[in-house]
Amino acid sequence: MVKISLNYGTKKMVAEIPEKNYSGTLEVNEPQGVKDPAADILQCLRNPIDYQPLDRLIKNEDNIAIIVDDHTRPAPTKIILPPILEELKRSGISKNNVNIIFGCGTHRKVKEQEAKNLLGENIAEEIQWTNHDCEAEDLVYLGTTSRGTRVELNPLVVKADLKILTGDICYHFFAGYGGGRKSIMPGVASKETVTKNHCMLTHPKSEIGVLEGNPIHEDMVEGAKLAKPDIIVNVVQNTRKEIIKTFCGDLESAFYEGVRFLDSVYRVKSDKADIVIVSAGGYPKDINLYQAYKAIHNALPVVKNNGAIIFVAECREHTGHEVFQEWMEKYSTAEEMKKQLVENFVMGAHKAYYLAKALQKAKIYMITEIPPKKLEKVYKIIPVKSIEEALEDTFNTMKKDPKIKVIPHGSAILPC
Repeated sequence: MVKISLNYGTKKMVAEIPEKNYSGTLEVNEPQGVKDPAADILQCLRNPIDYQPLDRLIKNEDNIAIIVDDHTRPAPTKIILPPILEELKRSGISKNNVNIIFGCGTHRKVKEQEAKNLLGENIAEEIQWTNHDCEAEDLVYLGTTSRGTRVELNPLVVKADLKILTGDICYHFFAGYGGGRKSIMPGVASKETVTKNHCMLTHPKSEIGVLEGNPIHEDMVEGAKLAKPDIIVNVVQNTRKEIIKTFCGDLESAFYEGVRFLDSVYRVKSDKADIVIVSAGGYPKDINLYQAYKAIHNALPVVKNNGAIIFVAECREHTGHEVFQEWMEKYSTAEEMKKQLVENFVMGAHKAYYLAKALQKAKIYMITEIPPKKLEKVYKIIPVKSIEEALEDTFNTMKKDPKIKVIPHGSAILPC
């Protein structure tokens, strides 16, 4: 037997696979984390890509807006912020002139304790921070993109003299990649702006790992440029959540360099298998099904048609989006959902569409905290208590000796 260990929330889930069925674990030869992340970030701030160093951009009385990721993202904000704040202080900026804005997009607000965990207690107590509200009445209209997206943004960002975007560069299943421009759009944009941008997800180029010709990405860049951000501070992390490289500088140049680096490590070739066992990678990547779905999406190129995916995701906040649930209850096929999305895009419905498409290719089993009846009735996913239970069922319904592939970090690796 081959023993495997997968992240489940903040814990580990261990299982055994018959050796004759085991077809390997999809892993990468990823770098170790940098020894001194703060020093690495500081060095990048002083030597940015295609941009001036941060200290040359600042005037003493400037108001600074720093956009950070919310609780649904794994960005190491508490590590990224101190070097930035150090540079601001060195340049004569008072902490009273700094606003930290959680780029929640259309997600719920970050709770106070979550903010302390994300920012670090000292920063959370000493620096002003706020949640972006996508439905606030004081959002500022900056213009309309060439694709017809009205760009309405958080006033604290628009009015700031200096805008700093932070986050991590990772794979995103319809924007191509996270990071860079996403801090602005959807991060601090209106619900209307985000909805119009995301409605292009049925376009064939709106796909994970694709930027060229991807209308969502290109629209995001165009919208973000209207805000005139000054500098991005983005990192790439390994699957142990360690920073392996930092990218600071111009909105596009630094982001694209980070994308190239990410691909050099995490875009991997894989043969197909009858059964794929995949973990979202643990908390916060498996905070809810709405977020954890990315791992299923990344496993689809590996699983054979009519195969099975065994999904390990705690989902302590269960499914994570009301519209996601409503559409799974209302529509029975991906084709029905696609038609409705094209005619009238609704945030949250896109996840239902993607899941419905995934279910057309493979049977999905899941180990999770989502109530079993709800998981099966609403989401058409088979609830199981263990990986072994799922394997027993698949072995009974599939051909003799099906091949099994394991993906421990489904949200981080892009099979091709």
